[in-house]
Amino acid sequence: MNPLMAQKEAKIEGSRWPFGPKNYAFLGAALVSIIIGYIALASGSITLAPILLVLGYCVLFPIGIILRGKPDEEVGEDKV
Repeated sequence: MNPLMAQKEAKIEGSRWPFGPKNYAFLGAALVSIIIGYIALASGSITLAPILLVLGYCVLFPIGIILRGKPDEEVGEDKV
């Protein structure tokens, strides 16, 4: 095999998307919290809406981005 092709394939394998199921769960919860927060804001809630929006934007969304799983929790990895 051409060394250049091997290097290109190694680069592609090393650039996997780092998000796992936990990340998507937190990002989904953040999205739901933000949507419900805006709905509550539109209906005139002055206590529930800010709580949900802060929870979505400042807590759940950053956790969904920053959280890293264990190396053996990689999705799509074949265990040989």
